Amino acid sequence: MLLTNRFYIAGAALVFVLAAGYFVPPLFIIGVVLLCVLALLTLADFILLYHRRGMRAERIIGNRLSNGDDNDVRIRLESSYPFATRIEVIDEAPFIFQRRDISYRFPLAARADTTLVYQLRPTRRGVYGFGRIRVFVCTRLGLAERRFTQGEPVDVAVYPSFLRLRQYELLAISDNLTETGAKRIRRVGNQTEFEHIEEYTPGADFRTINWKASARRHQLMVNIYQDERSQRVYSIIDKGRVMQQAFQGMTLLDYSINAALALSFVAMRKMDNAGLITFHQQFDSFVPADRRSNHIQTLMDTLYSQQTTFGETDFSALCTSVSRHISRRSLLVLFTSFGSMSAMQRQLPYLRQLSRRHCLLVVFFEDDDLRAFANPPSTNTPHPAPDSIETLYQRTIAEKFEYEKRLIVSTLQQNGIYALLTSPSRLSIAVINKYLELKSRNVL
Repeated sequence: MLLTNRFYIAGAALVFVLAAGYFVPPLFIIGVVLLCVLALLTLADFILLYHRRGMRAERIIGNRLSNGDDNDVRIRLESSYPFATRIEVIDEAPFIFQRRDISYRFPLAARADTTLVYQLRPTRRGVYGFGRIRVFVCTRLGLAERRFTQGEPVDVAVYPSFLRLRQYELLAISDNLTETGAKRIRRVGNQTEFEHIEEYTPGADFRTINWKASARRHQLMVNIYQDERSQRVYSIIDKGRVMQQAFQGMTLLDYSINAALALSFVAMRKMDNAGLITFHQQFDSFVPADRRSNHIQTLMDTLYSQQTTFGETDFSALCTSVSRHISRRSLLVLFTSFGSMSAMQRQLPYLRQLSRRHCLLVVFFEDDDLRAFANPPSTNTPHPAPDSIETLYQRTIAEKFEYEKRLIVSTLQQNGIYALLTSPSRLSIAVINKYLELKSRNVL
């Protein structure tokens, strides 16, 4: 049993009354009577709280959380007390969140139940441990309090962002990706994937006539083609030290993992085969391109355990392994980061080697804070205050970094390599946009 603040306040008041009784004797008698009343009320409070089981609490949470998304955690409470109570609920969330505000106070009617909902946003993949649920119950008297310890400790795995896949699923089925910012591009040209042979009908394209089949059947036969649906899309993720940079609590590697999962999901919905490659100082993980029903789970399980390293990535090992594992022309979406023009120039020969046999899209990141600092919003004041010399130097350096990012994009495009410069917060949508654009232009 726990005694509440109300009990200690009442007890302190009685101490003053009893102390005053030494000077005013009647107050001492009154203090003793009030002390007996307080003891009886506390005993009654104790009996009311402990005469039955009272309260049940249950945490409702999935067996995994989605990284970078708001995940709902529910706590269901059920009271068996025949009278109204006041409740305080404290959930022992994983310490990594550093949440001290998961505490709720509210009244609860007799034999009632309710459900509390709060959200957690993990920024790292891994295993997160939840503790127990602490429920403190008191009656309207509020002199004593009973503590219930409910719920078992549970470990929950944090996987790459899968909650948003549900949005992409509905939008991909309806071919309405514009609702999330993904652009629909008008298709140019025709795909040439063979489907079947049938008899010639007036109006058919003469270029599709199959002369060998026509000679065998002694009548004109034409080839029928359909949109090519079995293209291969590989997400290649750099796990070197450059991907340890963090934005809004998440590393570039985690942003890339979430974007790769979203791209693979949309590609499979578009009847393409999705695969995965990770590398650092050496070739690391390889998942062949496929579109089976359980392939997304395979990709999630592979991405779940990926971590950055402190070494510099070896693009030569990537080129060697790609040529050994991928024989058919594919779309390679490379997630990496270039801090400067010289860093990109060192890897340019390997990027050109990859682009000779495949369609290569290099995705790297811009710093939103750096861009905002280099391009401050204009003010309407006629004579704005001049910047200090130090601020001018800092802004000049920031503009130089921004210029180098744009120069990297231009250099890659001049070498026949597709490039995408985007902020981490818009990475998934930007990559899907680019994929749909390249697919519509028949460059895969």
